[in-house]
Amino acid sequence: MNDIIARAAPLSGLAGGLMIGLASALMLLGAGRVAGVSGFAARAVGVGISSTPRMVAGAFVLGLPLGALLLALLHGPVAQRFPASPLVLIAGGLLVGFGTRLGAGCTSGHGVCGLSRLSPRSMVATLTFMAMGMLTVGVLRALGLMW
Repeated sequence: MNDIIARAAPLSGLAGGLMIGLASALMLLGAGRVAGVSGFAARAVGVGISSTPRMVAGAFVLGLPLGALLLALLHGPVAQRFPASPLVLIAGGLLVGFGTRLGAGCTSGHGVCGLSRLSPRSMVATLTFMAMGMLTVGVLRALGLMW
């Protein structure tokens, strides 16, 4: 636990949170859309049904890795760790995608945008995300499967 606290970067977290909040507010005020990544990703590839133009959704989704690339170019490479096998990562991604469809939104849509609008549905969804995440970590640690 002390190692985690020693590596904490509260100012970086604050800056990131402010940028996410600003981007969400701009999307809501400027385009009248909630900035949910799963909804934009589905719309960008043509499987989502929303009024967001595909080009806007595609630009939003492309901006995520391009923003990370820009940061890496400006500040050097970011250390990455993917201890799970590619198969586990793919399975996890598919399960997350299924969950976002089942929950009618993702953590960014419900947790950032929905909570800021005091949406009861988003409050329940976010509490469910958080509880299941904590439960999953607890079970994996108890089974010795955490990396």
